[in-house]
Amino acid sequence: MFTNCSLGHCHIVIAVILWSICVDSRKIRGISLSYKRFYRERKSFLCIDGSKMIPFDQVNDDYCDCMDGSDEPGTAACPNGRFYCTNLGYRSHYIPSSRVNDGICDCCDASDEYRSQTPCQNTCRNLGQRERAEVEGQTRVLGERLRLKQLLIEEGVLTWREKQAQLRDLQRVSDDLQTQLDDLRKEEARRKEEADSLREREIGARDTADNSPTSPYRPESPISVFKELDSNRDGSITVDEVQAKLSPVQDEEHALSEDEAVIKGRRGVPGSLADEDPNIKAAVSAAEKAAADLKRVEDAYETVYMEIRDLREKLSIDYGSEREFLFLHNQCFQLKVYEYIYELCPFSQVTQKSASGEVVSLGKWGSWAGPPENPYCQMRYESGEPCWQGPTRNTMVMLICGTETALRSVKEPSKCQYVMELQTPVSCQPALRQRGIHSEL
Repeated sequence: MFTNCSLGHCHIVIAVILWSICVDSRKIRGISLSYKRFYRERKSFLCIDGSKMIPFDQVNDDYCDCMDGSDEPGTAACPNGRFYCTNLGYRSHYIPSSRVNDGICDCCDASDEYRSQTPCQNTCRNLGQRERAEVEGQTRVLGERLRLKQLLIEEGVLTWREKQAQLRDLQRVSDDLQTQLDDLRKEEARRKEEADSLREREIGARDTADNSPTSPYRPESPISVFKELDSNRDGSITVDEVQAKLSPVQDEEHALSEDEAVIKGRRGVPGSLADEDPNIKAAVSAAEKAAADLKRVEDAYETVYMEIRDLREKLSIDYGSEREFLFLHNQCFQLKVYEYIYELCPFSQVTQKSASGEVVSLGKWGSWAGPPENPYCQMRYESGEPCWQGPTRNTMVMLICGTETALRSVKEPSKCQYVMELQTPVSCQPALRQRGIHSEL
């Protein structure tokens, strides 16, 4: 009797367990772990949108009671319901409830066809392995690109420091040249003043000597002048004789300085002041040397000034938060599309060259144009050449992640508005952690 009672009790326990399992299966099917707190077994169930309270045994009873479909997560009863595919070993995801038991395997773990006659196989493990292999490959490639990016960042930082040092050196050279210029300008003015003063004194001395009765430079008499011009001694003077006498004098005067030509024209004295007076000759030579030295330093200062201006302009450009785009400066990238050759010179300009050799500007460097969270993903080039009966040409350059730095595509989505893709490792970002992929158990 005891044994029979025990056996009867055991059957009851087993039946209760099987019923509990069945109820639990009905209760939790199609629910993610994050939503299980709403489906704890109790006397009643509150629709997740809070619109209605129903008996708990109406959950997953294949009849839609809640407006949001939350009471039928494991059936196709509610048109707006959704079924959760656990997909252990692969990515979990939701499918519309209408696909539950429709004869098509939507979940890789076959959980959506639990009452279907379709023999669905659990392919989650194979899919997960394949995806993980792809992710690992992509991770390796991304790791290499990020390594190249870091090298370019370090190169940019080093180049920036070198340019800063170069600017400081050029500024010191400029300051030294400016000091030299100030001194040489004073020296050149002093030397010129000395030469002019000696000339004036010499002219004054000769003017005084000209007024002396014994001066060899007193004006000649008309008769002696006539005899000198009458070269054929025929007693008359022709135009040819006058020109023949004046031409050598004019040619000689053209080779003289202005002051010397005045003196020679006044007196007919051969030679120049500098030729006759060694003091004047030395003063003129010193003035000429001072002027040459000044010109040499002025040219050097102009060259240094231009270098400083260009370097400051280069250093004023925004090359990224870590100056990672500095290496693109002074580089150009080309891509041929049909009969045109497009050339992008970052931080400078974009051009289009036709088969005939005509070059058209598609825009000059304007600014970064990316969104606030990632401003360095787009470049704007503007104010290119105007289109015929259209706007001025502008170009937007989209920067994408890649192992090499190269121009990948050029499009013209609207008239005279161009879009380019520039691939470069400095645009690569660390990958976010993969979500929804279960690790192998």
